[in-house]
Amino acid sequence: MAVYNEEDTVSQVIEELLALQFSDFEIELIIVESQSTDSTQVKIKEFESRGNVKIIYQDSPRGKGHAVREGLKHVKGGVILIQDADDEYSLSDYPLLLKPILNGTADFVLGTRHQPGQPMRVMDGEPINSRMLNIGHSIFVRFFNLLYGTSLTDPFTMFKVFRTECIVDLTFKANRFDFDWELVGKLVRSNYYPLEIPVNYKARGFHEGKKVSWVRDPATWFIAALRFRFEKLNKASDSK
Repeated sequence: MAVYNEEDTVSQVIEELLALQFSDFEIELIIVESQSTDSTQVKIKEFESRGNVKIIYQDSPRGKGHAVREGLKHVKGGVILIQDADDEYSLSDYPLLLKPILNGTADFVLGTRHQPGQPMRVMDGEPINSRMLNIGHSIFVRFFNLLYGTSLTDPFTMFKVFRTECIVDLTFKANRFDFDWELVGKLVRSNYYPLEIPVNYKARGFHEGKKVSWVRDPATWFIAALRFRFEKLNKASDSK
């Protein structure tokens, strides 16, 4: 869980996550806090004593991708699920996302926000931003599918679930939201085709803390799309 300036939701999300019960495995929550400027870090410190929680404090915010990459270094379990600290996604979807991996029918699962005939994002009080993000999403999904020969509906979803072994030989470089392109792209190129499962999603607006930048991020996505499609797969074993 990458966390930065999420004081309104982080405690609730962590409590709900830790309250989930599974009969055949245990959850280890790895939190990467990136020096929030609000009260987020204070709230996270309240979970330091939990036995199944590991908190990593970064010295500065360098983007969600950088935080996730740091968290991946500390994974001990056999299955990884990426989770945000906001409440856009429903934790009630965990069983559906984990089931194909646990029963051996998939190694890589994406929780798609796509619902046929409906806009993905409907942000309260922000109709123009909602429409622009939906149009942009459609363009980037088509671009991704064209580049990687896939037919995915939502490769940029937060809900990415995969066996740890899928990334054991891969290294990652992206620091911001271009990490979505890198992770999914490199897994597809490593012959892990994701199974998409519909999930519940309620988009928050920019006034509620949405962190995508209109100015900065789209350019990084185009660069990441081409870079991670055509450059040599950067495997950890290559540097040994």
